[in-house]
Amino acid sequence: MSVGDWIFLAIVVAVGLLAIAIYNRLVVLRNRFKNAFAQIDVQLKRRYDLIPNLVESVKGYLQHERGTLEAVMQARGNAVSAAQRAAALPGEPAAMQGLAQAEGALGGALGRLLAVFEAYPDLKANQSIMVLQEELSSTENKIAFARQAYNDSVMQYNSRRESFPDNVCAGLFGFAAAELLQATESAEQRSAPKVSFR
Repeated sequence: MSVGDWIFLAIVVAVGLLAIAIYNRLVVLRNRFKNAFAQIDVQLKRRYDLIPNLVESVKGYLQHERGTLEAVMQARGNAVSAAQRAAALPGEPAAMQGLAQAEGALGGALGRLLAVFEAYPDLKANQSIMVLQEELSSTENKIAFARQAYNDSVMQYNSRRESFPDNVCAGLFGFAAAELLQATESAEQRSAPKVSFR
């Protein structure tokens, strides 16, 4: 073999090693955002489990608010279905958008239910309902933190797969872009609370 052949072979080996390193890095980043979504999924399941308990606890107090309770349970069912689709395909755009929409609807329905609580002093004073509300609030915070971790992981993955030379390897091996999970709060939930000092 001539010197030119050795140089050519060295270049081919270097390119091959670089492609392997890029591929492995993309796999690690993809697995990281999938794991981050799994953490969201755990918290969503906890939230979905708390909602029927809350609805059951308030049924006796809210006989004439049956429509509100049914809306919460319907929104919960839709959110559970959307979460299952998203868990099967973390990062897939349609699944993430569907989950965000379903979670937004659930958040709105829960907001209306919690607003109804304000009209019932006995309900607000009920210890088991207060505990459920606190658990639900704590779970909402955990979901927000998990969503932030997921979105950070997706941004890192997407940035890497769009950068040269990683984008060449990503295209060759089918590393698709991952979708962020947008905040699910409705417009009224995002607005700042009004404070009055009367």
